[in-house]
Amino acid sequence: MHKSVLLPEVIDSLKVRLGKVYLDCTLGSGGHSREIVEKGGRVYGLDVDPEALKRVESMNLITKQANFKDLKAVAYEWGLTEVGGILLDLGLSTEQIETDGRGFSWQTDGPLDMRADPSLKVTAADLINGLGEGELVKLFKTYGEEPQAKSLAKAIVKARPFKTTGELVRAIEAIKYPVRRHHPATLVFQALRIAVNDELNNLKAVLPQAVELLEPGGRLAVLSFHSLEDRIVKNFMRDESNLKIVLKKPVISDRPHAVLRVGEKL
Repeated sequence: MHKSVLLPEVIDSLKVRLGKVYLDCTLGSGGHSREIVEKGGRVYGLDVDPEALKRVESMNLITKQANFKDLKAVAYEWGLTEVGGILLDLGLSTEQIETDGRGFSWQTDGPLDMRADPSLKVTAADLINGLGEGELVKLFKTYGEEPQAKSLAKAIVKARPFKTTGELVRAIEAIKYPVRRHHPATLVFQALRIAVNDELNNLKAVLPQAVELLEPGGRLAVLSFHSLEDRIVKNFMRDESNLKIVLKKPVISDRPHAVLRVGEKL
């Protein structure tokens, strides 16, 4: 069962008010939405993963399978023009990680997929088997900040094609030792997942829409899980003139590493 990271801190930061509407842009397993409802908020939720919507069916929320890059259009479909708070939890759910067929994690052996939305055309296998060596180096550096990008790309090109996560993990383990608490494949898997789902561009797209939808005093809470996401959120909140940073220092959890940043609409 998925346990939401920094759950009390996220809920407190939203300052849930009775009867107000809150948008959960990443329903996951519904942990945040459940708490918001218990505090008297009304939740509208979306997620690109249809399995997430199935997991929250018993909560009787108003939901839609959609990418949060289309947040404003989805909100307007629901008749919403202003809301009391918006949440973005950018992490994977436990169910996504532990389901073999999704290919999100190096911890399970399954197809090299990594699509959060199954309707997407390009899988991780398409990228790992189809990109040139130089393109893989760029991918691993840009989206994984992988220090051994060149040697990994060279080894992967030599050993491919790959069909499963296990095959890819073994190729990486053959040339890369664990760094601190990270598995050798962590950054490559991060890079592939970001590329397959276009995660960073989607994040850049949703943030200004979220501010536009907030009522004055409404709050935007974003929970990020790696430096690429956090940098985007940090810079946006710093530069957005209609947003006041609520937490001068972000809330940080250690295991898993996560950063919570909160802004309030002026």
